[in-house]
Amino acid sequence: MLTSRAAILALVVCVIALSLAYPLREYVMQQSQIAQLKEDRARMEENVAHLQEREEALTDEDYVEREARERLHYQYPGETAYIVVRPGADDEADAGPTAPTEPWFTELWRSVEEADGPDPDRGL
Repeated sequence: MLTSRAAILALVVCVIALSLAYPLREYVMQQSQIAQLKEDRARMEENVAHLQEREEALTDEDYVEREARERLHYQYPGETAYIVVRPGADDEADAGPTAPTEPWFTELWRSVEEADGPDPDRGL
């Protein structure tokens, strides 16, 4: 037996629940956005720290000279540079694509002639 007081109380509870649902949902979404932004900020700060370390290393002349010698094979005038080829390096070079026996323009011209010729599939 539902009395009018119970019905009004149920209606008031439903209205309060519905009025709190949207702000609560917005609050949860904002909290997740804040957590995501904190993660992004931490990652950015880590990246900035890494770039600052790299900048400090690049201002050191010894480091720049060492990198130029190792990566770019630079040397001072009068020095002789040697590149050591390991015995297994020949096997790796042979595994790559083989060089064409004919020049590229010969292959290009052959493809033009084939495209210009009759098509055996169409019976022409």
